[in-house]
Amino acid sequence: MKFEFASAGRIVFGPGCLNEALGAVRDIGRRALVVTGRDATRADPVLRRLRELGITATTLSITGEPSVETAVSGVEQGREFGAELVLGFGGGSALDAAKAVAALLANPGDPLEYLEVVGAGKPLRAPALPCVAIPTTAGTGSEVTKNAVLASTGHRVKVSLRHASMLPRLAIVDSDLTLSVPPHVTAATGLDALTQCIEPYLSHWASPMTDALALEGISWGAQSLERAYRNGSDSEARRGMALTSLFGGLALANAKLGAVHGLAGPAGGMSDAPHGAICARLLPLVLDANLTALRQRAPNHPALARMETVARALTGETAPEAAIEWTKRLVVALDIQGLAHYGLTEAQLPELVDKARRASSMQGNPIELTEAELTDIAHRALGRPELS
Repeated sequence: MKFEFASAGRIVFGPGCLNEALGAVRDIGRRALVVTGRDATRADPVLRRLRELGITATTLSITGEPSVETAVSGVEQGREFGAELVLGFGGGSALDAAKAVAALLANPGDPLEYLEVVGAGKPLRAPALPCVAIPTTAGTGSEVTKNAVLASTGHRVKVSLRHASMLPRLAIVDSDLTLSVPPHVTAATGLDALTQCIEPYLSHWASPMTDALALEGISWGAQSLERAYRNGSDSEARRGMALTSLFGGLALANAKLGAVHGLAGPAGGMSDAPHGAICARLLPLVLDANLTALRQRAPNHPALARMETVARALTGETAPEAAIEWTKRLVVALDIQGLAHYGLTEAQLPELVDKARRASSMQGNPIELTEAELTDIAHRALGRPELS
């Protein structure tokens, strides 16, 4: 048995921990480029605390999910400012943008040199600048991963910039920051977080360490997600989802993902659908397809027993079908839309499937799905989820 485990240099977790934890930034750098989401005013408490600590800061606000162009623009601003560190404050988009900017600030030149799929995928020449990651949603787990997902608009696909030095120096997970997240965002990001616990557990790259984190994350998500959706001020549910997101990030960073994310990357590049909403719609469909494929082509595969464990963590039952039905019920209860709602069309499915089969996330799926199986998943994902 061999495995490695990598994570952020330091993780601080707890409701209300933000103000105290920010004190550690003073030891990382004194000039900070602060990357936020659309509403930069949400970062005002962070900026005030940085000023108290004697840290000079400038802000970069990004709208929507980050692109290669977003990262290049951030690099220009950071270089002109003389940034010594990059702080990401927001959802997964802000954190990914912050990690990408930190990497490219230390590695001038064409970003395509380092991007996977559409570029050369070369390792960074120099370590990324230090990054501090503060999530304000419970979804991507980006605060503890070594990659940044960027849209390559010219190629209509989302790709990763990846390097060990991109792991944040400090991750601050304060679940109180998620109390104001609206229900539809809670639903999409929360199902992404849950997916990022389930897929690494089913991955053939799983290890005892990622198993422990993934199963704990699944358990917290099962208890907390619908509660957080129904009542955003439920602090216990928000804390549970913050744990699900954190544990999912730790698991995926060390055990890979699967077909949900293999399809979600290109689908996000070909439509206006938020990443979490895509994963939410795909989760029960991929679980169903994986179960059928494993039983037909690999009936002794250990992933079948792992699907029973997932079912037990979600429902208390051991039949894998129970996990599929539970996720179906949840996506209906959380009002998840079909991908056609975001502009994806039947005519785009061949392109989507072709890109998905080449996606790095597919490497973690417990069994290789055929073109026909992936096409069926994508076709069914166009419509709204329904209970059987």
